[in-house]
Amino acid sequence: MNLIYNSDQYSVIEYGADDENEALRYGGYEITDKAVKREFFIGGMQAVAFRKDVSNLIASDPSLEEIDEFLGQYGPYMHQAVTIH
Repeated sequence: MNLIYNSDQYSVIEYGADDENEALRYGGYEITDKAVKREFFIGGMQAVAFRKDVSNLIASDPSLEEIDEFLGQYGPYMHQAVTIH
């Protein structure tokens, strides 16, 4: 796992591809909204699409606010409460 983005509002962790784990066959991403302490995991073909969308976003040299706005579109999917183990 690799922390690829961290702002005051969001963090994104990337998980590498793992052929032995179906959920991680194409890698995965965990997006955390720090304000509401909720997270969302993207795996499979959704991870491939997310990776492409992020690559396109980064190519436009976005501001932190634009990146946070992009990540904010995943807010409705963040139902998993963040817990500390």
